[in-house]
Amino acid sequence: MKIIIINGPNLNLLGTRETNVYGDQTFEEYFKMLQSKFPSLELSYYQSNVEGELINKLHEVGFSTDGIIINAGGYTHTSVALRDAIAGINSPVIEVHISNIFAREDFRHISLIAPKCKGSISGFGMDSYRLAVESFI
Repeated sequence: MKIIIINGPNLNLLGTRETNVYGDQTFEEYFKMLQSKFPSLELSYYQSNVEGELINKLHEVGFSTDGIIINAGGYTHTSVALRDAIAGINSPVIEVHISNIFAREDFRHISLIAPKCKGSISGFGMDSYRLAVESFI
């Protein structure tokens, strides 16, 4: 089974960015743990701070992978283009957030991409990604 994790803007700073919200572990460290926990899966990872690059990646993998886990970061609340990209592909997509977006600022309570995703997971820290992987299994 092929699953790709796609992270959006500022998530390259995990481990140093707002550690009180996002923790002190880098995503690369966490991803290695996921790979060791699920050795039978073909897990891959992509991160970009650029909206168009995220759309291009969705188009590239959205017809050939078994599942996509996306943390669109701030684009979750603003990007109609990402929403349309998810709607236009065949692979199922699960939206993930490290923090509980509903316990944060009001503008974070709205996800433009959620209606086009299979499901949404938020508020479980980095473990939100593991829960998403397990949902595909």
